[in-house]
Amino acid sequence: MAAELAEDLIAAPVASLEVRWITPGPLGMAMREWFARFPAGTATREDAYLLQPRLHGLSVKLRDGSTLDVKAYLRSPGVLGLPGCGRLESWRKWSFPYQPSWDGDAPLPGWIRVRKRRYACWFPLATSHGLAPVPWLAPRAGCMVELTEVHVHDQAWWSVGFEATGSGGLLRLALQRAADLVFAKPLPAGVILSLGNSRSYAQWLGQRANLDAVDTAHPEQDLPDVLHAITSSSLHLEER
Repeated sequence: MAAELAEDLIAAPVASLEVRWITPGPLGMAMREWFARFPAGTATREDAYLLQPRLHGLSVKLRDGSTLDVKAYLRSPGVLGLPGCGRLESWRKWSFPYQPSWDGDAPLPGWIRVRKRRYACWFPLATSHGLAPVPWLAPRAGCMVELTEVHVHDQAWWSVGFEATGSGGLLRLALQRAADLVFAKPLPAGVILSLGNSRSYAQWLGQRANLDAVDTAHPEQDLPDVLHAITSSSLHLEER
């Protein structure tokens, strides 16, 4: 089982260039209106992020209870300027269906649940004007931009994120063009997107983790096989 999962993980990686900001408090109306000038699609879901055991350089997420996303951090190619100053991160991601046997409402050992309401827009690289609500499996190069309401343990946060996908040589261009369009309008008064709040979900959750934030009850028997597969995939990355 673990070997088969590892092969699936290596089969179809997706390269991405990303930048994200995460801010405490509820999402304000001013930010909603600022982002509403784009034709954003809306989706609500709950994700679970693996915090323990810690896997160096890997972000592991159970997306909406049915898909396991494994992301390997590669490097930071620099900083995005503009009004939103953030740390760029290069990732490689694998996704495959996964149906856990645990109860949907039960605590997950070593995982933390994150509820999200996402407003997302897809910016194709082919044109700087043709915008569309994000197709979750976009077939061409471009950048997904999202404004997200986030809830963790009944605490409200919100996030702005850019994720460019497609040909590796075009990722920086795709993200930069999307950022030029999004930040063409000044941010609402009082909103600051800086290096101080620029981080990935995995980094943010890891920094906030404590004994109360990580569920430790009801061990899941399927988990060891999955973790073994993920670890195997990370070893292949280090060899490349």
